[in-house]
Amino acid sequence: MKITAIDSYVLTVPVPASKQMAIEFPHHRLVVAEITTDEGLQGMGYSLVFGGGGAKSVHAYLEERLAPLLIGEDPLAVERLWEKMYRGDRGVRRVGLAGMAVSAVDIALWDLAGKAAGLPLYRLWGAVSDRVACYGSGGWGKYAEEDRVAEAERYASMGCRYYKMKIHDPDPAVNRRRVETVKKALGPGVRMMVDVNQKLDVMGNVRQAKLLEDFDLVWYEEPVVSDDIDACAEVARLISIPVATGENNYTRYEFRELIEKKAARYLMPDVCRANGFSETLRIGHLAAAHGLQVSPHVAYEISIQVAGALSNAFLVELMDWLPEDLFEEVPQCRDGAIRIPERAGHGMVFNRKSLPKYRN
Repeated sequence: MKITAIDSYVLTVPVPASKQMAIEFPHHRLVVAEITTDEGLQGMGYSLVFGGGGAKSVHAYLEERLAPLLIGEDPLAVERLWEKMYRGDRGVRRVGLAGMAVSAVDIALWDLAGKAAGLPLYRLWGAVSDRVACYGSGGWGKYAEEDRVAEAERYASMGCRYYKMKIHDPDPAVNRRRVETVKKALGPGVRMMVDVNQKLDVMGNVRQAKLLEDFDLVWYEEPVVSDDIDACAEVARLISIPVATGENNYTRYEFRELIEKKAARYLMPDVCRANGFSETLRIGHLAAAHGLQVSPHVAYEISIQVAGALSNAFLVELMDWLPEDLFEEVPQCRDGAIRIPERAGHGMVFNRKSLPKYRN
């Protein structure tokens, strides 16, 4: 079997007005790679570009630099092709835009490999479980109090036993009040996490975390700028709430540094950023060797494949924003978990009738 073509394009996908996230983000973009072979088998992958910024640059790198490397190659040699993409450009590190481009292609290659084997990917990789616990994610800074509570209650009604909200106000006391309001609305059946989104320095995080200690939070996420692993490690040492981070780290080497410096208890690779399924699995196994848990960042509908294959997977991030007509079917949360589809590959199939309205 040989790769004969790689079709790539960008989808601009509005967040439906019925979802609270539309208050903060009017749309996201997907950079899509579709791989065709001489035997008619196809694979599809995509990178979610959160908020949409830079999607055209991700697409340009994929189309101009990566796709030509793979034409004529055996698509089932996924590891070799990943290495070819990763090592094929000595002038650009495979992080940021380039890492997201590699991710889309790698996800497409694995989708094709799963279809060739007639297996969903989590089974192809070893299958720890056919369902993965999830948490509802949102609570953005632009939300009014009623928006935050309504969203949290909506996730709870879907069966989520965990909810994560942002703490973006410059006043730590305001953030505490917001967490307290949501906690009271949810009651004892739902545990919470908070996300700083890199907005504070070390001492700012110490002050903020001190005000949140009594809420029994699952984790305190991305406290400092993601490039400063030393500062993240210092926060982890100084606060009593477990730290989670990793959504803006792209390779096993960055995660190795996070682990060695004890910068987090929960690692959060993003399959659409961390060079695809291949590298995310490596990161997951590296974390397991150090007794750490992995909670994949966003894109839950394909992240569940990785989580279902890792014994140290904890939760996937359910960010409910997709319009109903983008995919033929989207996995749903039931009783606090998402059942992994048994369709071959990663299981996600675009609704071809709706696709033209999203395609740029």
